[in-house]
Amino acid sequence: MKPWPWPLWIAHRGGGSSAPENTLAAIRCGAAAGFRMVEFDVMLSRDGVPVLIHDETLERTTDGRGQVCAHDSAALRALDAGSRHGPGFAGERIPTLDEALDLLLALDLDANIEIKPARGFERETAEQVALRVAGRWPVGRRPPLLSSFDSCALEQARRTAPHLPRGLLFEQVPADWRERMARHEAVSLHCDHRRLDESCLHGIVAAGVPLLCYTVNDAARAAGLIAAGVSGLFTDRLELPR
Repeated sequence: MKPWPWPLWIAHRGGGSSAPENTLAAIRCGAAAGFRMVEFDVMLSRDGVPVLIHDETLERTTDGRGQVCAHDSAALRALDAGSRHGPGFAGERIPTLDEALDLLLALDLDANIEIKPARGFERETAEQVALRVAGRWPVGRRPPLLSSFDSCALEQARRTAPHLPRGLLFEQVPADWRERMARHEAVSLHCDHRRLDESCLHGIVAAGVPLLCYTVNDAARAAGLIAAGVSGLFTDRLELPR
């Protein structure tokens, strides 16, 4: 089994709870806290631009309203994506994937990019994400890990840029995880650590499959998962001992 090439600890949504999620400020906070890998979510604007945001709607994280996919990228960029986290982040914008990739390269960070398509835009979102990463990422540098809960999106990413590594996301690992991993030629399996029983954990690790767990915010739980052989931990708590 080849060693897992990416860092063990991954800052969830860029900077965990330290900054407004899925923003350039979050990625900078993750890097400043010593993380060498960050995770963020990407979906499409109405005009087909990949942007960093988790929800299909704008209300929770911005001062906008409605569906993300109903707004052009310029309208999304005009929104405030920072004030809801705190006044110190007022004016922080929804970044494009291109901006995030440029920042990753400038800060020398690895990334897990979750393809988070709005319903009905699974293939288009995956295609645009894969094209942007493949076209912008330097040859010879370890590429970002693409992941998704959506099987259509992951398959489209494989078709568009087969050389980019892919991770298969679940809330709870299904019984047929081996077959699904093989079908998508995935290099890693990601799941909610709260829905992961010991027998499943040990079975995945024993099979030599890199297992990444989200969102681990407790130091004792993290230590137990590391001891059991997990390959990656997503966390909101950037201050946890690493």
